[in-house]
Amino acid sequence: MTGAEILIKSLLAEGVDLAFGYPGGAIMPVYDQLYKYQNQLKHILTRHEQGAIHAAQGYARVSGKVGVVFATSGPGATNIITGIADAQIDSTPLVCITGQVAKHLLGTDAFQETDIIGISTPVTKWNYQITDVREIPEVVAKAFYVARSGRPGPVLIDIVKSAQFDTMPEFRYEPCTNVRSYKPVPETDFRSVENAAQLINQAEKPYVIFGQGVILGEAESELLQFLNKTGIPAAATVLGLSALNTSHPNYVGMVGMHGNYAPNILTNQCDVLIAIGMRFDDRVTGDLNRYAKQAKIIHFDIDPAEINKNVKTDVAVLGNVKNTLKAILPLVHEKKYPQWREQFALLQNKEYEAVIKDELFPSKGNITMGEVIELINEATDHQAVIVSDVGQHQMMACRYAKFKQSRSKITSGGLGTMGFALPAAIGAKLGSPEREVVAIIGDGGFQMTIQELGTIFQSRIPVKIVVLNNDFLGMVRQWQELFFDKRYASTVMTNPDFIKIAEGYHIKSRRVSERSDLKEAVRQLIASNEAFFLEVKVKKEGNVFPMVPTGASVSEVRLQ
Repeated sequence: MTGAEILIKSLLAEGVDLAFGYPGGAIMPVYDQLYKYQNQLKHILTRHEQGAIHAAQGYARVSGKVGVVFATSGPGATNIITGIADAQIDSTPLVCITGQVAKHLLGTDAFQETDIIGISTPVTKWNYQITDVREIPEVVAKAFYVARSGRPGPVLIDIVKSAQFDTMPEFRYEPCTNVRSYKPVPETDFRSVENAAQLINQAEKPYVIFGQGVILGEAESELLQFLNKTGIPAAATVLGLSALNTSHPNYVGMVGMHGNYAPNILTNQCDVLIAIGMRFDDRVTGDLNRYAKQAKIIHFDIDPAEINKNVKTDVAVLGNVKNTLKAILPLVHEKKYPQWREQFALLQNKEYEAVIKDELFPSKGNITMGEVIELINEATDHQAVIVSDVGQHQMMACRYAKFKQSRSKITSGGLGTMGFALPAAIGAKLGSPEREVVAIIGDGGFQMTIQELGTIFQSRIPVKIVVLNNDFLGMVRQWQELFFDKRYASTVMTNPDFIKIAEGYHIKSRRVSERSDLKEAVRQLIASNEAFFLEVKVKKEGNVFPMVPTGASVSEVRLQ
């Protein structure tokens, strides 16, 4: 049995039935075996390797499974680096398999030889180069274990072409359950759980900020029980969105640079801040020297490296939040905090009057991004998976999309990768085919991976695509308006006819520029059983508010 076939059989042993990729010389023996096993392992041919890895990210984020990517050596391998870096910072489990030149050619600058192990080391959870066919089963098993265990992340396996051709007399596969020196889940000190419960019970103004760790740990039910019992107001980070139903009475919105007014302001007024599965990213904290200095900090996290990294913690509760929330639940008291909750309500009303009302329900002027999101909410009954790119439309989707179930908001969080949404939506739809998947994209990011319309066409993937077109690189333009005296340097976009491009890929499409046509266009988008492309011409110089300027405190959040 050849190494290439052993690789495919190892993937099948891990339960892999879908992979994304792009063939080439150094990975060709593997693709030959993919042809042989095509009834057991479906391969989606993307139009660029970056499209393949973003699709795998979308698949992993929606399904909870490990995404699998194939690429050839040299430029094929380097083309997936952005996606690997994105997956690393957003804790997305991937196994990336790259072909490499034959063993005897390593180090000779052979055709399409690149040191992908060296290049990928800073942005992978683990990587390894296979030069011996006998290593394949064990390395694949370890790769999946490392990728999915503890705090998930991307793993890269680089396999030389000679090992793909070499043979072994028999195939044996043992799943990996342990790696020496690697401890994916730290032991929980239950004294810390008791200390956390004591602080929470004594608090008069407690406040929860939850992140993607709740979703990755499958702790949505435990979070819900904790909030229902304690009555504590709770806000989400960007990647924590959808872990809690947005209609839950304790839910007060999103924190961060373009988060909601009340959650940002009251961060600096709470007396106990309970961080659950989040990492105090700079876009959440603003100026660290003025972040929640009045509060006791309780940090629930699976990764010890995050404790005290950015924000000094009073009580650290290590472990999977599913287990640690379950442990603390019997220890916390049942409370309501009506006066504290009223402070959130007053500030929420202030934001509604200053920002939200005109963004979601404008009566004149050009179409706004917010009203498009609101109509998608209505048309999907808050059940859709919303995949957004990076920019103003991303923040609008994060602010205004409504969710009833987890794993419903997919975006590039930590890396902020433009071009992410279109291929990620492809993967999300394949990862959860029974759900409606809507990609919300700006006109700039759309053109970074626009070729993946070809993947949608060839593989007949019924993704709904909405491009909010303001003919600008909108987020950069907003900063230029606010902080650079409206010097719009290289942010004006002269765009092609997106409708003709979509139609060239035989994708049904429509353009809307008048408010009177918008609701029907969104209805048509969602009603379609096939892929559908909707371009909405929105306000050219609209801004996303509230906003915490760079270097400012979260309590200095601006409403205009």
